[in-house]
This record gives sequence, C-alpha cells and structure tokens, in this order.
Amino acid sequence: MRTSINSRFLIGSAAGAIALAMAMPVAAQEAQSSVMNDEPSNAEIIVTGIRGSLQRNMEIKRTASGVVDAISAEDIGKFPDANVADALQRLPGISIQRSGARGEANGVTVRGFGGDFNDTQFDGRRLSTASGSRAVDFTTIGSDFVSNISVFKTPDVELGASAIGATINVALPKPFDSADSKFAVKASGAVQDRSGKVTPSGAALASTRFADDTMGILAYAAYRRVDTETNQVFIPGWIGNYFYQCQAQAACQTNDFTPAKKNVLGWFPQQVGANQITTKDERIDGRLAYQWQAGDDVLLTLDGNFTRQTLNTATYGYGAWFNGDDLRNVKQDSNGTVVDFNQFGTPMDFNASLARTINQTYMFGGNLKWDATDELSFDFDASLSRSVLNPGRNGYQNAMDIGYGGTNADPNGPFLSTGCTYPAGAGPTTAPTSCSRYSTILGANTGVKIGGPSNNFLPSIHDVGPGGDVSRFTDKSLIGSHVIAGFPNYFTNLVKQVKIGGKWDGDNLKVHFGGSFQENKYHQEGESPFVNGTFFRYGGYGAPSGRTGAVAPLPDSVYQGIISTNNFIPGYEGNLAPAIIKYDPVAVYRVLEATGRGTTAPAFNPDSVLNVKEQTFAAYLRINFESEIGDMPFKVSAGVRDEYTKLTSGALGRNPVKLITVPTDPTLIQVDTFTPQQLIERSISYNYVLPSLDVKLEVKPNLILRFDASRTLTRPALGDLRPTINLGTLRRGSLAASGGNASLKPYLADNLDLGVEWYYGSNSYFAVNGFMKFISNFIVGGVSTQTINGVVDPFTNQPAQFQVNSKVNGPDGVVRGVEIAWQQVFGDSGFGFNANATLVNTNRTFNTADISGSAFAITGLANSANLVAFYDKNGLEVRVAGNWRDKYLLGLGQQQGGTFGAEPVNVNRQFQIDASASYQVTKELSVFVEGTNLNNSNYSTYGRFSNMSLDTFNYGRRFVFGARFNY
Repeated sequence: MRTSINSRFLIGSAAGAIALAMAMPVAAQEAQSSVMNDEPSNAEIIVTGIRGSLQRNMEIKRTASGVVDAISAEDIGKFPDANVADALQRLPGISIQRSGARGEANGVTVRGFGGDFNDTQFDGRRLSTASGSRAVDFTTIGSDFVSNISVFKTPDVELGASAIGATINVALPKPFDSADSKFAVKASGAVQDRSGKVTPSGAALASTRFADDTMGILAYAAYRRVDTETNQVFIPGWIGNYFYQCQAQAACQTNDFTPAKKNVLGWFPQQVGANQITTKDERIDGRLAYQWQAGDDVLLTLDGNFTRQTLNTATYGYGAWFNGDDLRNVKQDSNGTVVDFNQFGTPMDFNASLARTINQTYMFGGNLKWDATDELSFDFDASLSRSVLNPGRNGYQNAMDIGYGGTNADPNGPFLSTGCTYPAGAGPTTAPTSCSRYSTILGANTGVKIGGPSNNFLPSIHDVGPGGDVSRFTDKSLIGSHVIAGFPNYFTNLVKQVKIGGKWDGDNLKVHFGGSFQENKYHQEGESPFVNGTFFRYGGYGAPSGRTGAVAPLPDSVYQGIISTNNFIPGYEGNLAPAIIKYDPVAVYRVLEATGRGTTAPAFNPDSVLNVKEQTFAAYLRINFESEIGDMPFKVSAGVRDEYTKLTSGALGRNPVKLITVPTDPTLIQVDTFTPQQLIERSISYNYVLPSLDVKLEVKPNLILRFDASRTLTRPALGDLRPTINLGTLRRGSLAASGGNASLKPYLADNLDLGVEWYYGSNSYFAVNGFMKFISNFIVGGVSTQTINGVVDPFTNQPAQFQVNSKVNGPDGVVRGVEIAWQQVFGDSGFGFNANATLVNTNRTFNTADISGSAFAITGLANSANLVAFYDKNGLEVRVAGNWRDKYLLGLGQQQGGTFGAEPVNVNRQFQIDASASYQVTKELSVFVEGTNLNNSNYSTYGRFSNMSLDTFNYGRRFVFGARFNY
C-alpha cells in the first residue's frame, strides 16, 4: 500500500505542478519579471552548477529541429548521476529498466520502447554489444567524464533512422572542448546499507593544448567498484496446464486418470525458492583523444575508448520443484491461478553458484572535418568497435544443486501418479489398467500458497523439511549431491563503420547529404552440462533419500554457514523456508570427482553456435530552410534516408534421434543420440526508404509550435536470427524447444509528433508533446506443438510433443502518448525543480483470457513521472529526485512455461527516491555525498495475473561519498 501512496503522491505532484503552470502564468511572470516579456531574454546565462547544466539542456531542446531532450554535465567530472541510465530517466518520456540482482539501471525505455528499439551511439558512432541484442547495457558504461547526452525522439537522418524509440548520442570530451588545459580528479567510496562494506572508485582526466594551440591531447582513466547484496524470492514461471478433476482432492484413483477428466484449466508454479545474491561489479574505463587543427579549415580527431566490466556473482538459495500431474489438494481462484496445493515426496534443493562474467569493449575512430569553402564543408568518419563477452573464454559459472527427498518407484507405494497403461483402442473416457506408484523417504508434502497480489505478498512455501520435519530443514547428514549446472558463454560483436557527410550552408537554406557503410558481425557459442552428461552424473540425492547415483552425505568441509530468511524482503507478507545453506560448489566438485566417475565440467555445445553478418548501406539528404508566416519565423527540416541491408545467418543444426529417462532424476528426459550436425545458413536482404519532416513555428520568441512526421525501423535482435531449433530443458510433461528465424524483417513505425514549448523565463519552460506511432512487422514468439524427427517420449511411448517457441513477423499496433515537462528556477534564490510526466497507451494490450498460443502485446508501455527539486547557490548544491513508473508489461516469455503461448512478465509499479549534495570548498575542490533508493524500494514482477508472483528483489540503499578536484 505504501508504494501506491507514493506513486499517487509523485504523479499528483507532477500533475499539480503542470496545472499550476497553466493556471497561474501571471504569477510565474511576476516571479521572473526581469525576463518575462515577449522579447528574447537578454539575461546572462549561468554556466556553472545545476542551473548551468539545466540551461544548456534547455537551449539544446529549444534550438533543435526535431524533438530532442538532453542531459549535460555540470562541469568536467560532474555528470549528474553515477549511471548514464539513471540520469536519462529524469527526462520526459524516458524510464529505466533495472538489473534485479544489482538494482542498477541497465537500460532505458523511451516512449515505451526498450533497449532493442533505441540506437545508442558514441559521438555518432555505433557501439558494439556482445549480448545478442541491439541494446546497450548502461552498467558497462562509465559516466564520470561524459560531456552530454542527447536523446533524439524524432529521427535525425544524419545519425540514422534505425530506432523506433529514440537515437541516444553520448558525447565524450575532446581536447578542444576547452581553451585551457584541464585536470580533474574524482575519488569516492560506496557502501550498501545491507553489506556495510565500503568500496572505492576513482577517476582522473587531463587535457592540454600545445603547438600554438593547433594540437591537443586528452586522456582519462576511471575505476569503479560496487558491491551489492540482494535478496530474491522467485518463481521462474507459471505453467499453463489442464488438471485432472481428482487433483482438487487429497488423492486420485486409477479410474480418475481418463483423458476426458483432464479438463480443469489452470496455471501452477513449477518451482519456488529464494536466493541471496552477492555481486562484485568492477569496471575500468579509459579514453585517449588527439586533435590537430591542421589549418583554419581542417580539423583531425583521433580517439580510442576502452571499458572492461568484471562481474563476480555468488548465489546461494533453495528451491522446490513441482510437476503438474502430481499436485493434490489443488485450490484455484476465479482466474485459474493455483493458490494452494500439496505435492507428495517433494525434494528440496540447495543451490550455490560462483560465476564470473567479463564484458570488454573497445572503440577506435578517426574524424576529419574540412571546410572546403565558406558555404561547403565535409565530414569524414571511420570507426571500429569490438565487444567480447568473456574474452579468452575466461568467464565461468560453477553451479551446483544438493539436497534430499524426491520420490522412488514402488509398486506398493502410497502415491498414485500418471504414467499410466491404457488398453488397446482406448478412448477419452477409458480408464487405464494401471498407473505408476511411488514412495518417499525424505520427500515432503510440500506446497505453495498464494496470499494476494505480488506487490505485497510472497509465495508462501509450506510443509518443508525431511519427511515434513521443518526442524531438520538444514540437516547436513541427510544431504547428497543432485545436479551440476553452469552454462558459460563466449560472445563477440564487431562493428565497422564508415561515414561521409557534406553540408552546404546558405543564408536561409542548408543542405546536408552523405552516406555510410556499416558491417556488424556477431558470434556466439557456449558450454552445457547436458552435452556430456555432467548435469545428472552425480544426481539423485543418494542413500539417505533411498536413491542411487549421488554422493551422500557430503563432508562438513564444503559447508560455509547458514543464511536466515527472517525479514528477507521487507514490507512483504508470506512464509519462506527457514534458512539457506551456504556452501562451496567447487569444493563439492572436488568431492564428486574423487569418486572417479567422471568430470564435473560442462562441454562445448554445438547447438549454441550462431554467426550473423549484417551489412548496411545508407544514403541521406536533408534540407533545412527558414521563412516567415506573417512575422513568425518558420523553420522546416525535410530529410530522407535510404537503407539497404544484406544479412547472413548460420548455425550448427542437429535433430534428436532417441530420448531416454535418467535414473538419477525420475522426471528428467535426456537426448541419447542426435543426427550428425551440419552447418545451416540463410540469407536475406531488404531496402527501406525512411523520410522525415520537422516543422517549427515561433509564434512568439518564447513560444514554439512543432510538428514532426517520420518513418523509422528497428532491426531484429541478432540472437533471434538463428535458422535452427534448439531443445530446452526436457521434463516429464514439459518438453520445450525454441527456434529463431533468419528471415525476420525489421519493425517499421510511422511516427507523428505535435508539441508546444513555452520558454517563459530564464532557465524555465513548460512543454507538452503528443505522439503517435503506427507500428507494423512486430516480431512475436508464437508457441506451437510439434513433433521433432519423430522421436518418442519415453514416459508415454508416443511421439514426443514439443512446445516450440519461434519468432515470426506478424501483428501491427498503435502507441499513443503525451509528454509534459516543466522546468522552473525561482530567480536568484537558488531553488528550482524539474517535473515531467508521460502518459501512454496502446491498442495492443495482453489479453489474459487468450490461451490460443498467439497472444500478442506491445511491451514496455507505462505511465511515469519524475520530480527533481534542487538548491544551487553559494557553492552548495542539493538535489532530490523521485522517479515513479506504473506497472507495465516487460516482455513475453518466462524462464519456464509456455504451454499456452509465451507467458507475460509484468513489472509492478515502482517509486524510488535518490538524493545528492555537494559543497564547493574552494574554486577547485568540492566534496559530495549521494544516496540512491533511499526509500528501500523493491523490484518485483508477476505473470498473467497480478497474484502470479515471479521475481521479488530487495537490493537496499546505497550511499556514495567523495571529493572532486578540477583545475
């Protein structure tokens, strides 16, 4: 309830501020009487501090041809937020996506369109990203010496038109940005309230000009470390299912298992658990830039950038696994959500994972600007950017499950399950002749109760412990090895780009023209414990649970302690299991390998290989002219960009020949043999003409009307272009597979914008902008039931039915919205604020009643509001920022599930408060302190219905303190 109050307060404050600006223009004018008139303001622009930054942002917005918002650094080394995405969320129409485990902003959504729909460039150059998507992970980008960021919500055909959301251009510093030599140093420490450990960060920049100011060189280096301890409660997916009628009772009989009686629709959680995740995020950034003014008309710039993020993650948790046909005492709500149940013989797994992931990117570029005549100039630019995930294949993921319980096949066992034998010619109402029976030794009658909506309630696990004895939940004498996980990956992305542009600048007419070539090469491969049988080699929990194949009990030397789950997620209701066992998975590996039964390491997975080569040729023309309508300046920018793309996608393909069961895990299915693998390649090409029109009318010097129309596109994610089908985790009753589509076409959007901007005072303005996007060629994941190569399901002895999630171009949709922004500085008092709100909707929302397998919705759309209040005077700067985002559909496709199509992942509404303060001790030295998530906000997601909890994260508060020195 607290979140709801906060959200209403913030959006009400922003809306109230907007209404006040509209209702009381006279009062606002009196407060700024020295600059409130119909003539352009002649007041001196403040160029330092928060107000100087806001003034520069406002001027960029005001003078732009299209709809542009910007964030500028207050000074060298004083970008307003430690994370680029955190700063961008303060702009209208922009909200952020957070990394649940770390709580950091790793992506942005612009007007409802997430990272893949936004084109992030650095100094106008495309940045490579080794993720398989088009999105840039902003946690890998340092912000210490970013000069400014411009967000082009309407396309600039020179930068590109490959972004339905926005083009984000990050400007990095260059030697000639300053007329003098510069030296800046920043040192800080960060601490998360839960961990209490201070971690260091530092950055230094030096820039100078020489050779009679014809040459300059700039260098900077930065180091940042952030440690985070996060608590998570999870359900990886809600499985759509038809239950037998008898499952609402405590037991089923053989004659209950007729196909006709399996007709109760519902969704159940296949797994439930909790994790404590500790991350150590280290990043180093470096930049070297050289400029040479070879003459009055020639400027050469050479630069190189490097960033390397090393993310070490330790995860400890527990998890219980459920199978749909084995649930009893099933209770459902009116939506079909299973809100309580029990399962006979449920095992309990304790998970541990030690992982290291390295993201490394470098970019080299050269730029030559040549003023051929007073009117004609040219710009030549070339760049190369390469990103690598786990360079040298030195990343790893050592993951282990240990535990106890499970069922054991027993013809006299008390539990009657499916796996039934039917007489020849059986029909829908024919009862089976016999069904499987099971017993258990340490398994419990575990279940999960759903107490309410996911923003207030955790899924409550009940009836846990060996044989149901919760007092022995962490009894080490009963615990044995189960499965070995870990899927390390190696991805690379190489982007080469060459651009040539020209500009003819007349009195009232400007002509921009040029072309570019870009080559994008992506490669991915990985390892899997399924390939060589490592996953289940030591499975089964061992003798204490009455099962074979495992090592049990494990020696005390592998254990490292117990983590209590008391008050695990503050502010939520729901019962968790009492504790998490902390242990060393690598130590367990050593114990297992000492038995001589084989490796614990994964093997190369040929199914993971994917190569994509994408080449794009583009040409553009833009004409800007100025005129007058009456005495009102009238400016038009008309452009067109033509893009031709040629793409080749290749992967290793193979089909299963035989499926088998695994003795150490009664519900697991393994592929025994495959057909020989072969290289499969597909090629496609397409061409699109992308026009744009920006019209700006200055009704008065301080009142601007805008109209913009354009067509933009977004290319498919590189990882979606796979031409083969890959098998997922195969369990009894749940055979999953996924396939890409090398023939996918880009998303297309026809965009309209209409806006009004009122610059009513020094550093103050009010703006409203409405937009519509008509989008076609949406790429969706449709789930279909298929057989693959005729393989037989070992549990049913019938052709295996796989739920295959594949990508296709299909639906279209419309997105509508309005952005409202108000920036107010109260004269020379030092006080001011920046408020904005975005309201957005679509005709394509997810239909929760659709179980056809083809449900579709536009993702990422959410109302949002921001309020930033500040004080900036006499060397003291204080900033308090509140960010609210309503609930929204994050995407289609949960980690588990998909019987009725790709199940949705929704994010609950969130409100977060951040604050910062700095004081100018001397002209050169300032000290600062920052706090993020001061209200200890949680991040949580849910499925098809609001009580289908998926992930709930609590990542706590973080504080940073330090000093800056600028000379």
